[in-house]
Amino acid sequence: MNKQQQGKVILGVAGSDSHVVGNKLIEKLLIANGFEVINLGACTPIEEFATTFSLHPDALCIAIGSLNGHAIGDTIGLDLLKKRYKVDCPVVIGGNLSVGSEKCESTKDSLYKNGIDYILSSPDDLLSFLGDIDTDGEYQEISNSN
Repeated sequence: MNKQQQGKVILGVAGSDSHVVGNKLIEKLLIANGFEVINLGACTPIEEFATTFSLHPDALCIAIGSLNGHAIGDTIGLDLLKKRYKVDCPVVIGGNLSVGSEKCESTKDSLYKNGIDYILSSPDDLLSFLGDIDTDGEYQEISNSN
């Protein structure tokens, strides 16, 4: 499948998380839909996401996966790193973001406070999200309904 190049996505799994299968599946999904993927793999410290953006400032977004439930702790300091490395693309996160079966709004609030811009529920949400970014890198009306 030779799709027209859609743009670049920086992808990785949060710092304390070694779950890599979903990461590889999302990478394959993005590539199949025409995106170039810079995949940082599992156990990626948040500073590596920011420094990678400084090497690829044309990235459409930074997508962080987290399945072990420790997303809040893994994203502490992201807001400061975004400023230091001049990250001007959205940083999105998805997966199992907190420990336990009950998910609460305080988890989302903490992630936003840490510097996450959007919380996505599925890989399909990531594709839709990327579809809301036009070819000039400008962001259309992107709803953060989660």
